[in-house]
Amino acid sequence: MRVACIDIGSNTTRLLVADHAGGALLPVVQVRAFTQLGRASRPQEPLAEDVVASLAEVVAEQAAAAREAGATAVRVVATAALRRVSNGVAVCAALSGAAGRPVELLSAEEEARLAFAGATASLACGPAEPIGVADVGGGSSELIVGTRADGVTWSRSLALGSGDLADVHLCADPPVAAELQAVRGAVAAALAGVTAPPVTRAVAVGGSATSLARLVGPRLDADALACAVEKLVAAPAAVVAVDHELDPARVRLLPAGLLVLAGVVALLGPLEVADGGLREGVVLGLATAGS
Repeated sequence: MRVACIDIGSNTTRLLVADHAGGALLPVVQVRAFTQLGRASRPQEPLAEDVVASLAEVVAEQAAAAREAGATAVRVVATAALRRVSNGVAVCAALSGAAGRPVELLSAEEEARLAFAGATASLACGPAEPIGVADVGGGSSELIVGTRADGVTWSRSLALGSGDLADVHLCADPPVAAELQAVRGAVAAALAGVTAPPVTRAVAVGGSATSLARLVGPRLDADALACAVEKLVAAPAAVVAVDHELDPARVRLLPAGLLVLAGVVALLGPLEVADGGLREGVVLGLATAGS
């Protein structure tokens, strides 16, 4: 069965088309657009019409690509950037016309459930083994604990996103020490008082995590993240992007996402970069419902 997800996030809007066979997902088409919706979305303020129009063009293009790839079911979801604006429901309704299907505004709890399902689907772990998942996005971060058998048993959604932190604190290219320290302070404040249940292992999903894997490998611990900081501040974003085959827009956000992940490592322990996340959770759900 071929299914698809369009994920309207705070930093990017992404399409995943995948085949589902034998309980596994095989990606067929993956498209990413740096729409940077978080920059235009302010809490309890309306999203501007020109921003909605530009986003609708991207959504329409990705919906067309899903149809051309032969997806028999497509689900379009939106997350933190549209949750926080005053007209998020109306924006989703407007985008539905571009998508050719309803655009769903996910709650933080549903986002956590789907991210956990996608992150743990391919993990080699016992059904009752407690797993931690850190989903660091552009406008929020979801911290999740659960098991394969029971699903999510604990979660927290924090207003702590790489895009927001970069926009507020990271002005220099590359960032300077005082800017990085400001981000560390914001992360520490957001995580103060958060106590997660114990886990046997923890994984990271989201654009920051997958990009960091190119810099330091798939295991993100304190030493690896410190090494990544050194690489990111050694040269301007355009140079780092070429050296590590990353998008310059992602490199600009990466120091902020990295420092959020460093805070999560202190909370959950070392992180492994997972193969799946929110989009994989969505398409797995579509495939299961259609089988």
